[in-house]
Amino acid sequence: MTSDKKSISLLADIFVKSGLSDIVISPGSRNAPVILSFVNRKEINAFNIVDERSAAFFALGLALSKKKTVAIACTSGSAVLNYASAISEAYYQKIPLLVLTADRPSHMIDIGDGQTIRQKEVFRNFIRESYELPLDIAGEESKDKLENLINEAINNCVFPQAGPVHINIPFDEPLYNTTDEQISGKLITFDKRLPGISDRKIREISDGWNKSKKVMIIAGQTAVNKKIKYGLEKISKNSNTVILTETTSNVYGVNNIDCIDNVVSGIREEETESFKPEILISLGGQVVSKLIKNFLRKHPPSVHWHISPAGEKMDTYFSLTECIRMDGSVFLDVLSDKLHTVKSDYSTLWQSRKKKIESRKQNFLKTAEYSDLKVFESILNHLPANSVLHLGNSTPVRYSQLFGSRDDIIYISNRGVSGIDGQVSTAAGYAFGSDKLNVMISGDLGFLYDSNALMNHYLKPNFKIIVINNSGGGIFRFIPGPDTTPNLEEFFEAKHQWDARHIAMTYGLEYRRADTLKQLESELPDFFMTDHDRGPSVIEIFTPAEKNAEILRAYFKHIRLFDE
Repeated sequence: MTSDKKSISLLADIFVKSGLSDIVISPGSRNAPVILSFVNRKEINAFNIVDERSAAFFALGLALSKKKTVAIACTSGSAVLNYASAISEAYYQKIPLLVLTADRPSHMIDIGDGQTIRQKEVFRNFIRESYELPLDIAGEESKDKLENLINEAINNCVFPQAGPVHINIPFDEPLYNTTDEQISGKLITFDKRLPGISDRKIREISDGWNKSKKVMIIAGQTAVNKKIKYGLEKISKNSNTVILTETTSNVYGVNNIDCIDNVVSGIREEETESFKPEILISLGGQVVSKLIKNFLRKHPPSVHWHISPAGEKMDTYFSLTECIRMDGSVFLDVLSDKLHTVKSDYSTLWQSRKKKIESRKQNFLKTAEYSDLKVFESILNHLPANSVLHLGNSTPVRYSQLFGSRDDIIYISNRGVSGIDGQVSTAAGYAFGSDKLNVMISGDLGFLYDSNALMNHYLKPNFKIIVINNSGGGIFRFIPGPDTTPNLEEFFEAKHQWDARHIAMTYGLEYRRADTLKQLESELPDFFMTDHDRGPSVIEIFTPAEKNAEILRAYFKHIRLFDE
């Protein structure tokens, strides 16, 4: 059984033939033909999540976990706009979503009909491509055109770089008619070869590299990619090259500088010439560290190449020379064979600073008072191997950078746009598609803001939520500006007395509480156990807001090497 609307029936058929299997649907009437066409296909896993915003972030997490396109579908009107946050995150984080929005026919727009807005190309500023299906298929020529459109839309979700694609689908009434006749669609194969790089360009890059004594590679947010990890490990052995990574880079390496803020915060003005690179190569997505952004913007390299399959000219450091349109792993593989040994102390300089600061960090942590910093140290020390760690914005993802990365952990965070909306929903979607332990670390405001993430039937026992409750937006106590205004507590920090207990109880999640480091460390081992009879769990950790900022400032002051 399928909808009698041929266009959506054809879309569902090509969706299946493309090897796709997951769609997250939010209830509605105008999208009834979508529901009828997708839910009744045995090859398709259909999820029902009421809140469109949460549903879209859940799908985003599911797509990350399954490493393939996931569809989302909603009714018309303002429901469509609720997708915007997740679509923008998917666009900037490069996650494949196929966005299906039901609509009224064009003659029903702007005449005062209910649940009707101008939906065509509504996401134009943060979508890879936008399409609109016809109301009907008039004949074979019409069907051929529609098959091409659908295949192109699905292909654009993943090539040349992944991202969201929008298909707006007008439906005329009646909406609920069905048929047993499934319309069959044609699968079209597209050429997915990137243009590559010329031998001349490779020689130019490798010659410049081999003449330079100071080359820096920065890996931004990246999904786990063993080829990129191997390529960076191979190149990191060159004495003129330093590799800067973050937890969200997911490219652990013993030679990597994976605590960027720790190291950069201690660079004195008179040392900048020694630490700044002559050549900078960036790959992957966004970088969390503001310190490295500011350092390189103030002290720019002579040359900056950004590696991007889609050819994005991402000029994060205001010094972009050229974008190299290649897959990062291919670029590293091609380049590594052409690099020569260069006599330089550049790598040693960074490694030495990292080692000294690590020692000072450990000394500080031994005597540090109970705070967010000590809580993160404890959580990360207790986190079981082979886990997935979801880091909420904004303090959780920043604190994690201070402790470096582990090779046995996958790090996930919504750093495409870096908003707090949808972080729990994303983690829930990822956990559903994963057999690993999935741990979400959220601030209190981020958790409360996205509490609708718990209003679905797909929360697995492997999903654990850690809420660090410091009674507001703790980041505003230590970033420059808000901490000096008289409006800090009410309008920046949004100070409150709420907790997560009753939200957890409402949705049937096990709830724990910790007010001290001793309580936390006694709870964590059992909390991390995946028990199918227990279900998903929440632990809320209460920390002192005023002390948190003081201790973090003291931490950075301590690790700076001004007394050498």
